[in-house]
Amino acid sequence: MSQMHQLSACPNCEESLDEGDLFCGACGYDLSAVPRPPARTPGGAPREAAVGRAAAWPAAREADSEGRPAPVHRGADVRGTASDGTELPAGHPEPPGRPAASGDGEDYALPAPGAAAPPPPPAAPPAAPPGPAPGAPADPRTAVPPAAQAGPLCVACRSGRVDPDGYCEHCGHAQPRERDHMEQELSAVAAVSDRGLRHHRNEDAFAVSATTLADGTAVATAIVCDGVSSATRPDEASLAAARAADASLMAALPRGTHPRQAMYDAILAASEAVNSLAQDLPPVSDRPQQNAPACTLVGAVVGAGLLVVGWVGDSRVYWVPDDPQAPPHRLTEDDSWAAQMVAARLMSEAEAYADERAHAITGWLGADAYELEPHTASFTPDRPGVVVVCTDGLWNYAESAREMAGVVPADAARRPLHSARALVGHALDGGGHDNVTVAILPFEAARTTTGDE
Repeated sequence: MSQMHQLSACPNCEESLDEGDLFCGACGYDLSAVPRPPARTPGGAPREAAVGRAAAWPAAREADSEGRPAPVHRGADVRGTASDGTELPAGHPEPPGRPAASGDGEDYALPAPGAAAPPPPPAAPPAAPPGPAPGAPADPRTAVPPAAQAGPLCVACRSGRVDPDGYCEHCGHAQPRERDHMEQELSAVAAVSDRGLRHHRNEDAFAVSATTLADGTAVATAIVCDGVSSATRPDEASLAAARAADASLMAALPRGTHPRQAMYDAILAASEAVNSLAQDLPPVSDRPQQNAPACTLVGAVVGAGLLVVGWVGDSRVYWVPDDPQAPPHRLTEDDSWAAQMVAARLMSEAEAYADERAHAITGWLGADAYELEPHTASFTPDRPGVVVVCTDGLWNYAESAREMAGVVPADAARRPLHSARALVGHALDGGGHDNVTVAILPFEAARTTTGDE
């Protein structure tokens, strides 16, 4: 058991102590907790001899007991706190103008008390991560998000991108083309066209416009064309015809041309546009089974209490009055085999249209058409209603005037675009076997005056 050294005074209250005291008689301080002072300094000299001079610390061992070099710790190895309380960065270089300690130049010299620590060096910019090796899969963390890649999103899976050919790169779904579904609405006319459920493309086209006559009366026009599927490039034929007819009407009506004459001239202009497409075809010997581009056309001009229609082919115009008690009418006659059989009284209408040859057209626009005979007619309805201009993709599902009036919404005059959508939906619900296009033109009857007014 170690012996406690003798103290002359209590280290707590400085009261004198007697030899052998274990506790201070004045304050009760435990004298055994006071450590014995070392007899010699760490340098090996007697403690009394070290008073008044700096202590000399022993040199570090060069090797341990097994002969291995003693580990050396540098200032860069461990972070610490300077004497002024600032954090010391690891690996900080020696301050300039200060000799290196220990001769290796890597020890950190502490600043003097009260002196500011030198500022840390500026941080180097982070190195760019190495790119993937050639042929290695892309890192999903650095991959370009799909939204930044080229091509629109697929309408089917909503995750893949569409390639230049129009197919989704993820699910392979063919994307709808611009003409697969088209809508347009003006103040006095609206039209909708849809590819349908069976055809691979939409071969219909339409053009709707609004203008004024020479006297300032507002009129609305609608042109609807149906490409002949058995011909070459029917979609181009219908689009060219619709645009040409619309341009002709917009040029003629404001000049004062009568709407019926303007419609006749518009059909001729459309025919020339379709005929010009045949000039791009290869020689006949190179295309023995190809026909020239062809289409049908039907149009209407509505305004000033007058209704003018024109057509070539089997697309139709229907008149549907707002009054459900008033009779509706079909305003066009088809250029078709069935119509000819009925006109010649060789078949009843039901028998003719039940025949598989019923929809074989006898008139169309195209370079290989027979003698072109544009049909025009004008009407002056005595009551308000709507004019329905459509292809056979619609009237196949509502053939008679009464059937068509039954599917036209009651508010068609106030909501023409909604009504056109509803009629297209009726055809699609019925099977959508063909392209379907319909235009709705509200008609306001001209006011009549009496002697009392």
